[in-house]
Amino acid sequence: MDHGILVDNHDLAILAVLQDDADLPVAQVAERVNLSQNACWRRIKRLEEDGYIRKRVALLDAGKLGAGVTVFVTLKAAEHSDDWFDTLATAIRRMPEVTEFYRMSGNADYLLKVQVADIGAYDRVYKRLVKSVRLSDVSSAFAMEEIKHTTAIPLPGRS
Repeated sequence: MDHGILVDNHDLAILAVLQDDADLPVAQVAERVNLSQNACWRRIKRLEEDGYIRKRVALLDAGKLGAGVTVFVTLKAAEHSDDWFDTLATAIRRMPEVTEFYRMSGNADYLLKVQVADIGAYDRVYKRLVKSVRLSDVSSAFAMEEIKHTTAIPLPGRS
């Protein structure tokens, strides 16, 4: 798949509508983007096949589900080998509390976003993490308030 923008304005309009509500029936999406239902359906299928639409999911309320505390964790690697990274990545994949995992530039080597119930739950995640791989530093910051959170990707020409 080419990661360049290979979509037209109708495709971008469809993506904007689906980012807002992927549960809409195709007929409603088509109406909102001024296409026939069949043309819209074909475009959605192509966008899925080409990987522009990776997956459709339900966004859950973390607080109501007992995971309302967000912790951002920076890690500094103890070494920089493929084996070390594989061990880290395997450990992280086994931790459902880690919802995002990035390799970074700058002072930290990795950034984790962790969703837990409370500080005690985070401490258990922390202990599993440091037991699984050697790290030179782990730093945690607890989010005090969520001011903006979106899953929407900024689309060209749609600000």
